[in-house]
Amino acid sequence: MPVLSGREWQYVKECLDTNWVSSAGLFIERFERATAAALNAEHAVAVVNGTAALHLAMVLLGVGPGDEVVVPALTFIATANAVRYTGAVPAILDVEADYWQLDAAKLEAFLREGCIRHNGTLSNKATGRRIAAILPVHALGHPCDMDAIIAVADPYGIPVVEDAAEAIGARYKGRYVGTIGRMGCLSFNGNKTITCGGGGMILTGDAKIAARARYLSSQAKDDEIAYVHSEIGYNYRLTNVLAAIGLAQIEKLDEHIAAKERIARRYYDGLAGIPGLTPMLQANWAQNVHWLFTILIDSTRFGLDNMTLLNRLLEAGIETRPLWQPMHRSSALRDAFVHSEITVADRVHAQALSLPSSVNLTPEQQDRVIASIKQASRA
Repeated sequence: MPVLSGREWQYVKECLDTNWVSSAGLFIERFERATAAALNAEHAVAVVNGTAALHLAMVLLGVGPGDEVVVPALTFIATANAVRYTGAVPAILDVEADYWQLDAAKLEAFLREGCIRHNGTLSNKATGRRIAAILPVHALGHPCDMDAIIAVADPYGIPVVEDAAEAIGARYKGRYVGTIGRMGCLSFNGNKTITCGGGGMILTGDAKIAARARYLSSQAKDDEIAYVHSEIGYNYRLTNVLAAIGLAQIEKLDEHIAAKERIARRYYDGLAGIPGLTPMLQANWAQNVHWLFTILIDSTRFGLDNMTLLNRLLEAGIETRPLWQPMHRSSALRDAFVHSEITVADRVHAQALSLPSSVNLTPEQQDRVIASIKQASRA
């Protein structure tokens, strides 16, 4: 649930009073600068949503037909859709068992054993397609092991783009996610920690990439007055009125992250010791922002599976949700390349349940969730 407790009304009123409500206006630049400053990023480019940010990142890398992009099996389908928009095909790899992020060891094995170098290009032996990029997802607010992923990618010259849509403010070894790879992509959808209602952002340390992202996201205008275009562009620029909301939200980022941490700690403490219930772990090198606090339910020990517990909680007026269908199970991605046997993503999907995690969740509401889970377990 969005929490709009800052200067949102003030900033939006300024947009309305001045009539700067579309894809031009000072709030867009202010939002970009504030986000870059908050995350120690050199450049930030605001776009209409996180999927547009991912798609544009692929375009900026020259990804297209005849290419493959590595994506994890456990993610929302927007990650894979952004690859398909370019005409490229996802290469789906499993996640690791501890933190449910792209498995760097399986990535290394795929690139070393499943691919071949030819004329400076690394191609998938099974499909002949070029491996154009790696797109790790910081799922549920927990960082991927970026050092391990980049160490695998760098010898092959493969760029890494971070999907940080769920993880704004998360840190990997002290660095904010989204600022470690060639580019990082954020989402400000209504269910995110920071929201504009919609909205997304591309982060990069490369000034040329940032300039080209702004150019392509604004319909590739070569002449603002004469409407001259030499390339295909996209109508992806964020509006000023949504950027005004985003600016007010980013001013609250630390406060929202602190609230998420308090919620996570209460869940860890309140759910400890329940047979068959395991919360998502946190690596000692990670600061998880706990976008959605997620548990695994072992039905044999707990007594119910995740979907039965979901329905029990719903009867009590508590809304929870399962994780996304793994990418290799989606009929929309039937043409994707699937590397090896994917077991961890299937297991996590079959057992996972995400609990209420909104920034404004009260201790009393959270205690009711915990008590209802305990009651279902005893029953």
